[in-house]
Amino acid sequence: MKPYEKGKESGESVELATFYVGDALCGLDILNIQEINKHMDITRVPQSHECVRGILNLRGQIVTIIDLGQRLGLASTDLDKESRNIIVNSKGEYIGLNVDKLSDVVQAQWDTVEPPPANIGGVQGKFFLGVYKTEKELIGILDIDEVLREEEF
Repeated sequence: MKPYEKGKESGESVELATFYVGDALCGLDILNIQEINKHMDITRVPQSHECVRGILNLRGQIVTIIDLGQRLGLASTDLDKESRNIIVNSKGEYIGLNVDKLSDVVQAQWDTVEPPPANIGGVQGKFFLGVYKTEKELIGILDIDEVLREEEF
């Protein structure tokens, strides 16, 4: 499915916040992001799915933190000085995606985004809207709805 079939118009541009999950460079439409923080005071939730790192209190709002590396089938994200939580609003709930490190904001045209291959660096293609090629790298554009499908965790 082409990304613009999910509500994006051909010729429309998008700003992608890019970040690394392991060695995989991923991007997310900047309009999906509430904020990015490095707050790592995460409380573990007993008997939660293995990709749920825990919860944190963000100015009175409880945020569930997902280990994006583990969710995508890669190695767990390291909690270090470069790791960040990308906070998104999914179905009225704040979810934090724990990533290894941030990269740049990239301007992309939807009609140059290619369909995702069956897997991108070991990650199943179902988690991506498509792939955007820069001069140096491939950016896998995350399908945030697919990543946060509740019935899978």
